[in-house]
Amino acid sequence: MIEEMEARMAVSNEEQMMIDLVAEFIDEQVKPSVNQVEHANEYPEAWIQTMKDMGIYGLAIDEPWGMGKVSTEAYALITQELARGWMSLAGAMGGHTVVAKLLQEYGTQEQKDKYLPRMATGELRATMALTEPGGGSDLQAMRTTATKDGDDYVINGSKTWITNARKSDLIALLCKTDPEAEPRHKGISIILVEKGEGFTVSQDLSKLGYKGVETCELSFDGLRQPQSQLLGEVEGVGFKQMMKGLEIGRIQVASRSLGVAQAALDDAVKYSQERESMGKPIWKHQSVGNKLATMATKLEAARQLVLHAARTYDSGARVDMEAGMAKLYASEMAAEVALDAIRVHGGYGYSTEYDVERYYRDAPLMIVGEGTNEIQMNVIAKQLISRNKA
Repeated sequence: MIEEMEARMAVSNEEQMMIDLVAEFIDEQVKPSVNQVEHANEYPEAWIQTMKDMGIYGLAIDEPWGMGKVSTEAYALITQELARGWMSLAGAMGGHTVVAKLLQEYGTQEQKDKYLPRMATGELRATMALTEPGGGSDLQAMRTTATKDGDDYVINGSKTWITNARKSDLIALLCKTDPEAEPRHKGISIILVEKGEGFTVSQDLSKLGYKGVETCELSFDGLRQPQSQLLGEVEGVGFKQMMKGLEIGRIQVASRSLGVAQAALDDAVKYSQERESMGKPIWKHQSVGNKLATMATKLEAARQLVLHAARTYDSGARVDMEAGMAKLYASEMAAEVALDAIRVHGGYGYSTEYDVERYYRDAPLMIVGEGTNEIQMNVIAKQLISRNKA
């Protein structure tokens, strides 16, 4: 297939072996039973353990803390394969990767040595906590605070839509260490929170899709954390740190979109050859054949945007515009392709017996997650003007 040829030209042989291993895991272990697991909303414990064993939780962690770091391009293609099997599996390692990147970029030597080796094996899982109830995309309006008291921070507030909150023992918490700071972003820091007294997972949120993996609301009521848990050594730079971390997060979400769309296209292509109407396979009807052609073209265009963002990320250049473009286009594309896959399947596409209805339910998460697409357009526009001053 086209995507396989592109991948083999761009990633190393070792990375391609990893991509192939993940694809084999998806085809042999996940796809045969994912529909049953997803509809039961079961946590995929065995599959998560296999992902740990394969080194997926260490894909973004460099030596000496990890041994299996891959290029961002390979990371995107591995994420795509996971999401091709079940988008929730890719989601189970997304926030973990962002936290790993934050630690490597901004953490103290002590913080790196303490967390990264266990994160690389998946023994310690991590996630990030940004969004607050009623806050939405306006992160600077957050109300969660971390106030100094002796040698500790005392944390109060709440967060919502936090994926993997129950399974993660380390949370990169975006909060205000100086609520009076102006401009507001200068009062925001990241605290590396470990669970303890005063930390509560207040509820699990019910969702249209993205089943199996938990998404929770968190409450902090006088949680004490040592001041050494401040990411890095300087307060007030957490907003800038997190925005950099979200670059890899948005590439990851865009890659999930590729996986969902690839699964939808694969199923539609297969069904269109098996299902006959008026004496011929339905793909030979122009209305269906044209739809398949359009789906495949959109997917390939999105894939190239994602791979371009991944390569730019690895070059060390600023990538917020490229990551935003990839996330914006790929997520909208996934929703369109998932709906078109239902159209190709006709009435069966609406049946829970087929996987295409799951793709349709999972795809919208990528539109609103990791910064809504409306936010992505703001980011793109600002960077477009910044890079092209009149």
